[in-house]
Amino acid sequence: MLAVVLVLGIGFGARFLSPGEVWAGLVDPDSPYYRIVHEMRLPRTLLGLLVGLALGLAGAIMQALTRNPLADPGLLGINAGASAAVASAAAFLGITTFSGYVWFALLGAAIVTALVYAVGGGRAATPARLALAGAALNAALYSYVSAVLLANTESIQAVRFWTVGSLASADFDTLRRLTPFVAIGVLLAVAMARPLNALSLGDDAARALGARPGLIRAVVIVAVTLLCGAATAACGPIVFVGLLIPHLVRPFTGPDLRWMLPYTAVLAPVLLVGADVLGRVLGSPGELQVGVVTAVLGGPLFLYLVRAAK
Repeated sequence: MLAVVLVLGIGFGARFLSPGEVWAGLVDPDSPYYRIVHEMRLPRTLLGLLVGLALGLAGAIMQALTRNPLADPGLLGINAGASAAVASAAAFLGITTFSGYVWFALLGAAIVTALVYAVGGGRAATPARLALAGAALNAALYSYVSAVLLANTESIQAVRFWTVGSLASADFDTLRRLTPFVAIGVLLAVAMARPLNALSLGDDAARALGARPGLIRAVVIVAVTLLCGAATAACGPIVFVGLLIPHLVRPFTGPDLRWMLPYTAVLAPVLLVGADVLGRVLGSPGELQVGVVTAVLGGPLFLYLVRAAK
C-alpha cells in the first residue's frame, strides 16, 4: 500500500502526465516535465512520507503513555502549541521559512506537552483529565492563532495554507532540515517500545520489571515534541493521522508496541500521502489542502471504528 501511494504521489497531480512523461521528468534533467516531477511532486511525496511517519508514531506512543485511546497530537493541543509559536514568529518576527520557525514550533510543542501533562494531573493523570486539558488548551491556542493572523494581514498571506495543513511548499531543503528531527524522534520512539509495554501494567509493575517510569515519560515527551513540532513546522497542523492509524493497526498487531510502531510507521504515510493525492486530483486544476482531506476522511472513519468497537 505504501509503495502504491508513493507512486501515485509522483504520478498524479493537478496537471495530468502520462506514465512516460512522469518517468522522463524523474530521470531526464532536459525533459520539459523535470521541474513538475523532480522539483514539485517528488519532494512533496517524500515530505508526506516523513510527516505521516512522524505523526503516526507520535500518536501511538502518546496513546501508550497516557493509556488514553483518544490521545493525539491534534486533540491534546500539541499541534496547536506548535502552531501558536509559528504564528507568533511570523507575525512579530517576520519569520516565514521552515529553517527559521522550526525551533519555535519545537518550543511551542514542548511547552504544551508539559502543560497538558501537568494540568491533567501529572503521574496521577487519567485519560479523561488529559483529554479535557488538551481540549481546553487546543481551543485557547487556536483562538490565539486566529487573532494573531487576523491582526496581521501579511502573516495571513505568508502562512494561510500552512494553517490548514499543506504539503504544497515542499522542497528538498525542507526535507533535509526536517529529516534529523524526525530521525531522532523515531529512534527515541522505537527505543521506548519495550519500556512503554512495561509501563502499561502500572508504575509499580513497571518498576518491578526494571523500568523507570519517570525516565520513560521524559523520553516519550521529548520524542513527541520532536516528531510533532518538526512535522507541524514543515506543513502545518494535520489532524487524525496520529489518532486514527494506531486504532487501525491495533486489531491485527495487538497492544505490543514492538509490533504496533513498525506497522504504524508504514500505514500513517499511506493515509497522509493518499489524502494529498486525492486532494490534488479532486481539486484540479487547483487542489484541496491535505489537512482538509484528512479531516474529511478521518472523522467518519474514526466514528465507524468507535461504533464497531462497541
